[in-house]
Amino acid sequence: MKKLAILDFDGTLFDSVHDVMIILNRSLEMNGFPTLTHDEYIKRLGGNIDEIVSLVLNDQSTPENIEIIKKTYEELYEDSDNENTIPFPRVHDVLRQLQDKGIILAINSNRKTDSIRFYTDKFFEDIDFVAIEGHSPYCPSKPDPCGVKRIMDVANASNDETIYIGDSITDINTAKNADIDCLIVEWGYGTEEAFEDDYVLDFIGDASEIINYF
Repeated sequence: MKKLAILDFDGTLFDSVHDVMIILNRSLEMNGFPTLTHDEYIKRLGGNIDEIVSLVLNDQSTPENIEIIKKTYEELYEDSDNENTIPFPRVHDVLRQLQDKGIILAINSNRKTDSIRFYTDKFFEDIDFVAIEGHSPYCPSKPDPCGVKRIMDVANASNDETIYIGDSITDINTAKNADIDCLIVEWGYGTEEAFEDDYVLDFIGDASEIINYF
């Protein structure tokens, strides 16, 4: 029986790509690099900020250029209202229902932990996440299972008691590496590669369907 739900952030809990795209494009433009379209960004999401910026820069990706764009991006992001970053429909209600059922909730993301906490405090103040594992120098980024294992330790949950809920191939590989079950939501930023992966327990078209697995 499942008692721990570990959820991805971007593309699973929150629709955040619009603000990321706007600010990254502004960062690129300010530093003389070509900008990208929405679809081009979707293909480059899933990693931590360094990995995303490297993919965005493509053949101009060097340690120096990555640092320039990352620094500009982080400064602009911190100063922005990021009004387009909001929870997906019915997600909050599903979290409340899971919490009421006694399910332990946690977040594992390649977004920085402080950024995740800002949005959970703003939109999910009534949800008690047992742990939030974001991008950190002390733990390798997804698909490394470091964050998942740390969460499972805090929750005292076994592999069989844990399920990972995400939207991308990065999330699937994270679940594989942690040897836990995985659900993939269809409203996020997943590509065909994710939707064709046989490892996935099921694909979720509406947030309310998640309840069925607990």
